[in-house]
Amino acid sequence: MSRKDWKNIVALLGNLVQKHKDVLISMVCLSIFMGTRPFIAVILTGMLVDAVYAGESIGELLRYAAMGVGGIFLMSVMEGILTMFFNRKLEYMQEIQAQPMNQKSMSMDYEYLEDVGIHEMRQRIEKFGGWSLTAITLSVLNKIMTAATTVLMAFFVVVPMFIRGSHSLSEGFMGSWLMSILLFVVVIFLVITEFQMGRYFSKKVADARKEMSNDETRNKYYLEILSGYEKQKDLRICKQQNLYEKEFRRIESNVKRTMNKMAHYIMLDIFTEQSVSAVTGFLVYVFAGLLACAGIISIGGVVTYAASILKFMDAIGRATYQLSWLSGNCAFAGDYVKYMGLPQRKHEGTIPMEKRQDGKFSVEFDHVSFKYPGSETYVIKDLNLKFVIGERMAIVGRNGSGKTTFIKLLCRLYDVTEGCIKVNGIDIRKYDYTEYCQLFSVVFQDFQVFAFPLGENVAAGTKVEEERAVDALNRAGLGECYGNLEKGLSTNISKEFDDKGVTFSGGEKQKIAIARAIYKNAPFVIMDEPTAALDPESECEVYAGFDKMVGNKTAIYISHRLASCRFCEDILVFDGGDVIQRGKHEELEHQEGLYRELWDAQAQYYT
Repeated sequence: MSRKDWKNIVALLGNLVQKHKDVLISMVCLSIFMGTRPFIAVILTGMLVDAVYAGESIGELLRYAAMGVGGIFLMSVMEGILTMFFNRKLEYMQEIQAQPMNQKSMSMDYEYLEDVGIHEMRQRIEKFGGWSLTAITLSVLNKIMTAATTVLMAFFVVVPMFIRGSHSLSEGFMGSWLMSILLFVVVIFLVITEFQMGRYFSKKVADARKEMSNDETRNKYYLEILSGYEKQKDLRICKQQNLYEKEFRRIESNVKRTMNKMAHYIMLDIFTEQSVSAVTGFLVYVFAGLLACAGIISIGGVVTYAASILKFMDAIGRATYQLSWLSGNCAFAGDYVKYMGLPQRKHEGTIPMEKRQDGKFSVEFDHVSFKYPGSETYVIKDLNLKFVIGERMAIVGRNGSGKTTFIKLLCRLYDVTEGCIKVNGIDIRKYDYTEYCQLFSVVFQDFQVFAFPLGENVAAGTKVEEERAVDALNRAGLGECYGNLEKGLSTNISKEFDDKGVTFSGGEKQKIAIARAIYKNAPFVIMDEPTAALDPESECEVYAGFDKMVGNKTAIYISHRLASCRFCEDILVFDGGDVIQRGKHEELEHQEGLYRELWDAQAQYYT
């Protein structure tokens, strides 16, 4: 693992260290207890063997046994308490990790949310299912620290053997003390060999895990589709089951092949570990036996020292294996650090918005051009436009002409590539963004209604003013539907989390989104295809009640249905990212141009 990998791990745990120090403290203490406790039995066994060999009394043997069992019991109790505390913390680590990530998602520049690479990055971070990346990393670190504690304990038990053996051998056993040094060198060589081989196999396993990551991400996406009843409608009607089954088989085949590759390297790693442990154990027992035969150590010392060496080797193997997991996690930890470190490219203004009693604001698009990040194609090119908020405006045009992008720029979801947008003569990038957003109530074409109570959906929050919410629902055309709801504003939308929830139709959901825009009571109401999901009767109802719906506020319609244009005082005709016509319906209807072409194509439906 490189220094960068360790920095990513530290950064991943940074939020945890700041707010949940008890988790790390419990992990360290648990590792010490888990790594130390086995040596009580090892040392006790050696002492009992020596006591039996020396012919100690039953009372003395029982005293040794009681001391050992008591020590093991106390450490086991402490270890059990720490394990319960640590595991309980890991259970909700998913929520702990999700909190800063969700805050980042809600505050990051909007352009990142439409970036496929950023979307895939977050999915990779969240790929561990019920356990978070943080929980997995803490669990692995706990095992590595336990192995490290075992290595230290074995070192403190075994080193005196080599020192004593070296001192005694220099006095005559086998003629030289070099034998003990030679054994020590051989053992260290075997440990290093195992460690290096373990690193090699761990890297292969980590590479295989990365290779499998994309398939797992895609599999998660498909499972989300299959678990949602709304998406299942298209799946069944369009007979797409075969398509998904084919894709699942492909993913299954890829995952199986990668898993076999991982299993191959894991088996080689285990074989290497076991082989080295066997050779080391043989050499250690032979050496300890020779020392015992020479009277340098006791019979019990053979058991203690040999068992310690074997635990030492086992700990090295476990540490190597866990480091492979940690190495694999480093890639995802790097994704986490990169995700959380995405820079804010949007300029943060500080100027407060002007508070106008009449709700009128002048808006100017001054030589505005825009292309989406990563694209070389301009969606809007050198747009010059002025209008005064406080009127009715329609925006029409063919698909891809720049209508929705125009709204995104006005709402400052994106900043312009060239030129500037001014409100009351000031570049909108200089305004405080939160205050600027309060100007707009928007119903986008891909609006969202959430599985919350109806009132919270309308109020976009938990504090719901009942009279105001009911008025918004009535003005949006949902008054009759609302009157039939037993729980009123407390009615849960959909049955995803409440069996008694109500499943609203697509048109009703769109009216709820419109009611949310009305409830906000912003001076500027924008509706992107506001009647797309409505039947003709409901569409007529919306248009007829348009003035009542928005009151004295500005309203901008984006629509393919030119019937809405007859209610508007100003019509902008977009084509190729520019406004090619502007005027009232009566004027544009009789002009040669795109508006008349579109109107003639739809006129038969309005008679």
